[in-house]
Amino acid sequence: MTDKAGGRTGTVMAAIRQKLAARVLTPGEKLPSIRRFAATMGVSPSTVVEAYDRLAAEGLIQARPGSGFTVSGAVSPLALTEAEPRRDRAIDPLWVSRQSLDSGPDMFKLGCGWLPAEWMPNGAIRRAVRGLGRAGDAVLTEYGAARGAPALRRHLVRRMAGEGIELSADQVLLAASGTQAIDLIGRFLLRPGDTVLVDDPCYFNFQALLRVHAVRIVGVPYTPTGPDLAAFAAALAEHRPRLYVTNSALHNPTGATLSPQTAHRLLTLAAAHDLTIVEDDIFADLEPEPSTRLAALDGLTRVIRIGSFSKTLSASIRCGFIAARADWIEALVDLQVATSFGGPSPIAAELIAGTLADGSYRKHLDALRRRLSRARREAAARLGSLGVVPWIVPRGGFTLWCRLPDGHDAASLARAGLAEGLVLAPGNVFSVAQTAGGFMRFNVAQMTDPRVYEALARAMAGARDGADLPTAASP
Repeated sequence: MTDKAGGRTGTVMAAIRQKLAARVLTPGEKLPSIRRFAATMGVSPSTVVEAYDRLAAEGLIQARPGSGFTVSGAVSPLALTEAEPRRDRAIDPLWVSRQSLDSGPDMFKLGCGWLPAEWMPNGAIRRAVRGLGRAGDAVLTEYGAARGAPALRRHLVRRMAGEGIELSADQVLLAASGTQAIDLIGRFLLRPGDTVLVDDPCYFNFQALLRVHAVRIVGVPYTPTGPDLAAFAAALAEHRPRLYVTNSALHNPTGATLSPQTAHRLLTLAAAHDLTIVEDDIFADLEPEPSTRLAALDGLTRVIRIGSFSKTLSASIRCGFIAARADWIEALVDLQVATSFGGPSPIAAELIAGTLADGSYRKHLDALRRRLSRARREAAARLGSLGVVPWIVPRGGFTLWCRLPDGHDAASLARAGLAEGLVLAPGNVFSVAQTAGGFMRFNVAQMTDPRVYEALARAMAGARDGADLPTAASP
């Protein structure tokens, strides 16, 4: 066998192994026919035959006379880091998340996705905690209702009605978190091998979570007014995706806001291609004034709204929500009961409802928006002195998506940053196409200490001196 032929055989074997690791192929499932997989991979049938024979010899698959090849009974445990081509761990979404979650108080978490503890409404939370002492025993000891606490669902209905979304409390499901909300929707709508569209760049945990569902992830370039519509239409025609996951308000990581024109065109394309949209609205309360919402324009026909309270109230009191058409909520309730035996902790739901009903939450948000506005201006100016420039100036929120100076690579800077006590979020963590190597997402609320910029300057110098680095690419 020639080296070239052997390389093709190895490529086919690697493709099958990846499908096994990602659970696209499960025990007992039949593999694609030799001729069909040869056409898919662009190789000869004899190459696929050799690859299948070698995988059978390893015990991963087995031949069934008259039935082709099937997956053997034993499949290796799911490892998310093996579900796609291996990345540098500095640009691995799970690695960045773990650094942010596990780093101690001596680290500056410039790449994390939450506000400092002192920025949160701790007084209101403590009053709500004291109020729990007067709650009935059932709140403290029993499982919660299948749809979640009625008081909090009614609050969400009132809040969404103010945005032009008319719905009943039965169309709202409380979940353990915003992440669990997406996971439930994935269990409900997706099957292994389906295609899901995401923005490029997008929130990195979207990618990590979707890999759990063994789907194909396709990125669509994001612009300051929303997804690139020409690329979006082309992706719909080529890939026939089942789902599109996005942020409309204060997009993560770019901070951009969806324009009304883009929103209308997006919904028209979704209707024409039978596409369901998950609109993650977790940053809504950080906007200075409301912007266009796909859920409001669509009336929850093919748009599912999700959110949580971790960005403005508490990341410790975990509770998310899903708003969708009634028949979908009914099915999602069953899924949540099957996987979690009920919704979020009644204690968490009561704490959030009590804090929101306190009367001080609106004042907290007003003060928080002003504080973030100052922090954005100050961070942009200080970063600018280092040659780090925001892609756009966001209307609100706490993220700045910034272009590094020419010659700086974000992954190298993230590695150098750890030695300087910085946890950073390099651009390719957010990019499906890996085209954001010259970008970094900064959390301005975590950058009020002047020592941050001194450490960042040292890390930039160390990263630049340590390697021959590529030029920044477009997002």
